Amino acid sequence: MTIKTIPFIKGDGVGPEVTAASQAILNAAIEKAYHGQKKLDWLEVPAGQKAFETLGSYMPDETLEAFRKYGIGIKGPLTTPVGGGIRSLNVYLRQSLDLYVCLRPVRWFKGVVSPVTHPENVDMVIFRENTEDIYAGIEWENGSPEAKKFYDFLHNEMGVSKVRFPETSSFGVKPVSREGSERLVRAACRYALDHGRKTVTLVHKGNIMKFTEGGFKKWGYELAQREFGEEIAAGKLVINDLICDAFLQNALLKPQDYSVIATLNLNGDYISDMLAAQVGGVGIAPGANINYQSGNAIFEATHGTAPDIAGKDIVNPCSHLLSGVMMLEHLGWNEAADLVYQALETSFARGCATTDLARLMPDGKAMGTREFTDYIVSIIKG
Repeated sequence: MTIKTIPFIKGDGVGPEVTAASQAILNAAIEKAYHGQKKLDWLEVPAGQKAFETLGSYMPDETLEAFRKYGIGIKGPLTTPVGGGIRSLNVYLRQSLDLYVCLRPVRWFKGVVSPVTHPENVDMVIFRENTEDIYAGIEWENGSPEAKKFYDFLHNEMGVSKVRFPETSSFGVKPVSREGSERLVRAACRYALDHGRKTVTLVHKGNIMKFTEGGFKKWGYELAQREFGEEIAAGKLVINDLICDAFLQNALLKPQDYSVIATLNLNGDYISDMLAAQVGGVGIAPGANINYQSGNAIFEATHGTAPDIAGKDIVNPCSHLLSGVMMLEHLGWNEAADLVYQALETSFARGCATTDLARLMPDGKAMGTREFTDYIVSIIKG
């Protein structure tokens, strides 16, 4: 028997509900596919509000160590501390483990109502750089001694005269490196080749930010030509680029033209949610944070903690569930992953879903979280 230990964070708000639902469905799919020859050993690790209240830390060292030890994990949504502490638990986790790729596949499930006419044309995988850009968190508040010192340096040492209102300006620094850009684009190109996706599009704002976003574009092209030149020459891989605002328009008008997207952190944040909206929303949008060099990977629900609906048995668990399916694929357990995909397709085609999706479906049948979980399990079991 193959047993894989999976550290997991339940998360805050609706986190425990989506975690329980996902584990039940994934366990059923694994049992059906492998008849007891493979199994996940779920290891809960603390993080978030509950961890702070019981252990005095939002992200205890033991949690990071478990993810390092086992090289894989999954998490529910986490509350970001207000008024101090870690800027963002999600960002802290990604940076601490150097999970430099935020991987966001976006696809449509038949039966899910979309605001666009042809959601079936949306089939993209987003490689969002995860550790640099403005998410590095380098900024100073207006009126602070640090902001004044930074402005004085810009003005007096660097000759910068374009700050219109220096006395009331806050300042931020946007680091974008060659190394960070190259490893992101390398991962995107390898993924495209491994999964039969011919095109990688570099999305950037290099027309304005010429040395950061423009650098990303330049370094991306150079890396692709240097390391994948043979595949490009043979027509197996196409590298192109697009200004971010133009991409946001084109992704609505002709999404079929795009397959793998490689982009910086902030652009990727916007793009991921915009594309998710085209296929039904973040409720069915999975995500993962991966270091393709170390092999470490953490899969996660892409939505927030939604405290207003926590404990009401109405949350949609599909974002967390589909992230778990990505985890199965990462392990190479594709047979179990396919069973979950097929069960969701069957359920949605019948109009059976949680309220957020079912209310938009013709003759949709709204189910509570537990009822929907049991229904998907029953489809898998046959």
